Amino acid sequence: MTRKYFGTDGIRGKANQPPMTAETALRVGMAAGRYFSRGEPPHRVVIAKDTRLSGYMLEPALVAGFTSVGMDVMLFGPLPTPAVAMLTRSMRADLGVMISASHNSFEDNGIKLFGPDGYKLSDEVELEIEALMDNGLADHLAPPAQLGRAKRFEDAQARYVEFAKRAFPRHLNLEGLRVVIDCAHGAAYRVAPEVLWELGAEVVKLGINPDGFNINMECGSTDPAMMCAKVREVRADLGIALDGDADRCVIADEQGRIIDGDQILGLIAQQWAKAGHLSGGGVVATVMSNLGLERLLHSRGLKLERTAVGDRYVVERMRAGGFNLGGEQSGHIVLSDFATTGDGLIAGLQVLAAIAESKRKASEVCRMFQPVPQILQNVRYVKNGKATPLERDDVAKAIKAGEERLNGSGRILVRKSGTEPVIRVMAEGDDERLVKTVVQDICSVIETAA
Repeated sequence: MTRKYFGTDGIRGKANQPPMTAETALRVGMAAGRYFSRGEPPHRVVIAKDTRLSGYMLEPALVAGFTSVGMDVMLFGPLPTPAVAMLTRSMRADLGVMISASHNSFEDNGIKLFGPDGYKLSDEVELEIEALMDNGLADHLAPPAQLGRAKRFEDAQARYVEFAKRAFPRHLNLEGLRVVIDCAHGAAYRVAPEVLWELGAEVVKLGINPDGFNINMECGSTDPAMMCAKVREVRADLGIALDGDADRCVIADEQGRIIDGDQILGLIAQQWAKAGHLSGGGVVATVMSNLGLERLLHSRGLKLERTAVGDRYVVERMRAGGFNLGGEQSGHIVLSDFATTGDGLIAGLQVLAAIAESKRKASEVCRMFQPVPQILQNVRYVKNGKATPLERDDVAKAIKAGEERLNGSGRILVRKSGTEPVIRVMAEGDDERLVKTVVQDICSVIETAA
């Protein structure tokens, strides 16, 4: 069944344009509220947001939708996505909502939904909510005496600070470590520096002055240059760059060099396996994770299981296979012993714990493997009904020819973006020149098809 509203990570789009309008938010609130209002009342929903301007439009629309079907609303203001997942469970809510477009610029926004267990909704549940959004919502409005109520909570940030600190080993602290934290002017601009400071670090703060427009602007995990420069300037031991809703991170070592999500996964996997804490016999990652990570894990007797792109699919595989570590190269790191979704700050704390435990430099601790050359190129196409360039025979032949040229020394991944009309072509292998040629040849055929 074709999805009309939901993509790979909730509903997302340009603010005040379909589907990211106040009307859509209202209908999401009504439909999701109706779906989760089963059994005896009271029924409650948790809502938080990041710092982009359009949150002021979407939040009250969601509140109106939920209260109209009889759900009470708990409003927490700016708070990381993983905090919403945690609070949904700890406050026994029926549903959690995060208003955020994650790493996108302020013009975009999104709505992410979490079930009462703190996990993102399955495709099947999202499709049911979509069906409700377009069919007979007015028939299920609450009578006047049963309308929901809304209340704003002021202690949510303190709750998350304590939650994050519990993920750091009790026998360690961050005293003597200087840490640069870039909050991307986003949802973690208050809580992330507070957590690091309370654990004993000397904290150098960036991206902590949101104005509704500057979220992710030349900062954060998608643009970590400022963080890397600050690490070198102040001679910090580590840099952490979060994205707008703080569910992902990018790390910089003491030399200001980037450490991506694959290296972080390798580090945590090795640390946890050595301590006997790693479950499932390995790690769950996506099809985009570097072949070098897979080789590293195999050399340690661990396995790498791959999923489709999206931390939701990583979590689903982790739950099915009993894994407690998974993530994405982009910096979504899921540590299910602590959280039900990606948490950039808690991932950063695991890296800091390894540094504090070993008393070695980040460059020595975090460089787990030499990445295999990996080339990614995007090809934009014009939507023409349901067809995409990937359905053409000449594109399929070009992909097959590329695989034959790599001859088992690498791999190719060609996929359609879940958020925009783009075909993503990725190849990796030991011969970088050959990998580049293979990607260019496939892209040339797709461009002709597009």
